[in-house]
Amino acid sequence: MFKKLLKPVLISLAILLLLVAVFVGLVYAGVFGQLYSREELKRFKNETASVVFSEDGKIIGKFFSENRTNVQFKDLPDHLINALLAAEDVRFYDHQGIDTRSLIRVLVKSIILRQEEAGGGSTITQQLAKNMYGRSDHGLLSTPVNKFKEIILANRLEHVYSKEDILQLYLNTVPFGEDVFGIESAAQRYFNKGAANLGVEEGAVLIGMLKANTYYNPRLNPGNAVKRRNVVLDQMVRYGFLEESIKDSLKQIPLGLDYANLSTQGTANYFLEMIRKDLLGIIDEINKTEGTTYNLYKSGLIIETTLNAALQDLVLRAYQQHLKKMQALIDRQYSRSAGKRQLDKLAVSELKRLGREQDLEIKKKMELFSWDGFYSDSISVKDSLVKELTRLHAGFLALNPRTGAVRAWAGGIEFRRYPYDQIFAQRQVASAFKPVLYAAALEAGISPCQYLDNDPLVFKDLNNWAPQNYDKSFGGNFSVSAALAHSMNIPSINLFLALPFENLNKTWKDLGFSQPLEANPSVALGTANASIYELAIAYAAFANGGKKIQPKSILAVKTAEGKTIYKGQLTSSGQRVLTEETSVMMNAMLQKAVKEGTGRALAAQYGVLMDLAGKTGTSQDYGDAWFAAYNKNLVLVTRVGCNLPKVHFSSGAYGSGGALALPLVGLTLKAVQKSPELRKKVDGKFAMLREDEAQKLACEDRIEDSAFESRMEELFKKRGTTSEKAAKKAERELKKGEKESFFKRLFKKKEKN
Repeated sequence: MFKKLLKPVLISLAILLLLVAVFVGLVYAGVFGQLYSREELKRFKNETASVVFSEDGKIIGKFFSENRTNVQFKDLPDHLINALLAAEDVRFYDHQGIDTRSLIRVLVKSIILRQEEAGGGSTITQQLAKNMYGRSDHGLLSTPVNKFKEIILANRLEHVYSKEDILQLYLNTVPFGEDVFGIESAAQRYFNKGAANLGVEEGAVLIGMLKANTYYNPRLNPGNAVKRRNVVLDQMVRYGFLEESIKDSLKQIPLGLDYANLSTQGTANYFLEMIRKDLLGIIDEINKTEGTTYNLYKSGLIIETTLNAALQDLVLRAYQQHLKKMQALIDRQYSRSAGKRQLDKLAVSELKRLGREQDLEIKKKMELFSWDGFYSDSISVKDSLVKELTRLHAGFLALNPRTGAVRAWAGGIEFRRYPYDQIFAQRQVASAFKPVLYAAALEAGISPCQYLDNDPLVFKDLNNWAPQNYDKSFGGNFSVSAALAHSMNIPSINLFLALPFENLNKTWKDLGFSQPLEANPSVALGTANASIYELAIAYAAFANGGKKIQPKSILAVKTAEGKTIYKGQLTSSGQRVLTEETSVMMNAMLQKAVKEGTGRALAAQYGVLMDLAGKTGTSQDYGDAWFAAYNKNLVLVTRVGCNLPKVHFSSGAYGSGGALALPLVGLTLKAVQKSPELRKKVDGKFAMLREDEAQKLACEDRIEDSAFESRMEELFKKRGTTSEKAAKKAERELKKGEKESFFKRLFKKKEKN
């Protein structure tokens, strides 16, 4: 009986073995897809993220198709390798890619006895083969095909690479969940440090993730991650890699997660997006010229930039501290009945414009932004839009005025939720425009000590427009220097009227502004549009002696091996757009604005004692708040406002440039002063004025009408003329219109409007 059964069993077994042999032969022959040769395995390269560094050596971001940063075996701590061997393949150094004992264990325990905790049978080398080339779909045959492919490739890998090379390749290819590949990127993501600096317990957390990278993700499932970490530590003790007493101590340590996702939580995401376009152009040009195939997302390039990470962090801290407070204030203002009605009306109007009025009251669960972090809430479409209408947005740019090197770039309040870069937004520039007007006047030969009338004005041909100074004052005559320092509106309009418009328009264009100017007196108050980017370039010309510079951000691009393939040029050359004398006078007048005028809060409120010149700006109805400050080493420009200018603070106490924008610069520089290294880079003193330069500014800020008229009468008499003749001559030169002439008002009895 036994002999009768043995024969068919042996025949069946022989047929099975023959089928297996044929199957393996087909896999080996490549019938089920390419099977890479040893030479091809030698040439294998990971797709590696390009890493972006700040000027002060910090990683500020990556560009990748797979978020991976390769690390060398020699830089990996021993405890990390030991944890990997203990958890995944303790006989790694004893096999040639296939661990027969593990395969038998899996066959018996997992398949026959159905034990879920039996563990996997794949060696590290087999897992590496899977990580390198992935798995293909062959229907019901997928598992056996892929397994045999990995066994064959594992054996080839063992003949091509050393054991250390295999461990290095494995740890650089293995996925860690989310969008992270490789131990270096995982260490940066979950513990905000390099793999070389991981503690034993931290390394055990990451190695523990290899079993199931979502289930043991320390951010998503911290409890599971701790349990798995402790299992890895137990395995390390079991195989002699760790002492029992140390293991017990390590198990008591909290998870210690320091999550740092540069893709969504990076400090320089707006900056990275800005330089990405430039980098693509640079790399494309290199490839065309050199015949190379570099790829920003796959070639592991090293990109060195001008951004200072320490300064960038201080800017973002200022955002958090100041804008959080101001957001609460504007929310409170619009929570009152009148403000709420206005917002509701605006929200309905916007939804109708978008053709979505039918969605008004539909409630959805949404992710909402707050300065304390994102949160989820069920909210109607209209109410979510109302929240967005009152959201304060801000842009902040800092650069070196001599070289154009960008030092800080905060294009918004949160990149993932609000990716539009506020630094390029064109908004009404308000009184931050006035330095352009005054620079044009100086270029035309007007002296800082020339006086400008401050009597009320009415423009009948402009619907009886009656401009006012911010403090509602009028009367007297202000020097050009004082009028700019105190941001006087009426004297500025008089300066605009005394200056040929062509002069102003030329200066505006020469300084780099793109929007057209209108030959309208309101332009003197800043009704033209400009961006933070453009304003920074213009103010840099004041700081550097009159030259127009271009902002620069990329210092160098290097290969992963350190070869420089592109080097940026930081030079102080630039097109001259202002005379050096105009630059010196502007610096002196705008220093006066910081010390005595609208920027005095820098010292009084924030204790900023650096040499600084600057100017605030407050657009109509407080729609936008601006502040620009600079010295010889740094220009800082910021703007704050809601998306729609019609949503704004109701008073200057909160909505003016001094109250809403200046504090971002004040808080940043206050923190800079506490860092000797950073202050040394940022603080740049203005040169002392020569005697002849100081003389041009040596005049009273304000004189009364009577004293001014007497002085002018005396001046004209010395020149052999009379005030009446001067008035008639000036009157003939004025443009047509019903407004009384500038000089006529100086000598005739003034009409109070």
